[in-house]
Amino acid sequence: MTFRIRDADLGDADLETIAAIVNETTPDDPTSVDEMRWSSATYPGSSRLILEAGERPVGVASVGRIYVLPPDFDGFWGTINVLPAARRRGFGSALLSAIADRARAAGKVALHVPASDGRPEGIDFLLHRGFREYERSKTVHLDLTGLAAPAVDLPAGVSLTTLAERPDLIDGVHALAIEAFADIPGGDAPMAPGDLAEFRARDVDRPSIPHAAFFIATEEATDRVVGYACLLLQPPHRRRIAWHDMTAVARDWRGRGLAGALKRATIGWAIADGFDVLEAGNDTDNLAMRAVNARLGYVPSPDFVILRGPLDGGMMDR
Repeated sequence: MTFRIRDADLGDADLETIAAIVNETTPDDPTSVDEMRWSSATYPGSSRLILEAGERPVGVASVGRIYVLPPDFDGFWGTINVLPAARRRGFGSALLSAIADRARAAGKVALHVPASDGRPEGIDFLLHRGFREYERSKTVHLDLTGLAAPAVDLPAGVSLTTLAERPDLIDGVHALAIEAFADIPGGDAPMAPGDLAEFRARDVDRPSIPHAAFFIATEEATDRVVGYACLLLQPPHRRRIAWHDMTAVARDWRGRGLAGALKRATIGWAIADGFDVLEAGNDTDNLAMRAVNARLGYVPSPDFVILRGPLDGGMMDR
């Protein structure tokens, strides 16, 4: 069957096509038209591709900068989604080659592609094309059905507020992110919050990060920001789900129960706002935060995996 790959535009038709294919093939990682428009505005230069077979869209792909790593990092982020009925016809390989070409043109040497243990065929596809596991996160979830909001129980000497109530604390939040991001396990390159403008665009002022659920812990004696936790609302798809985007605690306040208190605050907000599920993911080496999640009743979901591969991987065949 003949096919063509074309660049998607930012019009409703193309973005709705992409969202439909992504949400059918990876319902645990949905997207939306608004989310893609936000991404394109915040990080210009990324590409979205649509593969049409017989004039019918059957696959999509995206490629661009990895948001939480410096711009000069040697790899690009890539995604590939092909409808189940259209698989094993070479469409996935064609899309992989197409996004590899975009990465190569930008001076990159590798692609980082997400996958899930819940979809092992996707992992096999990449492994067969020279990709190797780069990072693994233990993903967990908490079903909020019937749960009462837990007591926050802050440690002594700390007060809790939200970004909606105290927008003046954003500089302190950014300073804490610089400290905390450097300590997050995973991959070969440390996460980078970027300057204040980039941090705000990606991790604070994103439309799907509600400031009312952006909890900030301050040291009562100094008003210094010593912890924060925020949620990233997932696009509406089947159930109302929010993702624990970040829980960060200053080094000198770790081990005192502050991370658990911040997470309990976000759980209470999600329950009050009618969410169905909260999800979180932490690198396998992040034992401290994984222990916090376990104590709060989160249960395992399929692992989330990042695979890194060469730009000629799409040339390999099954």
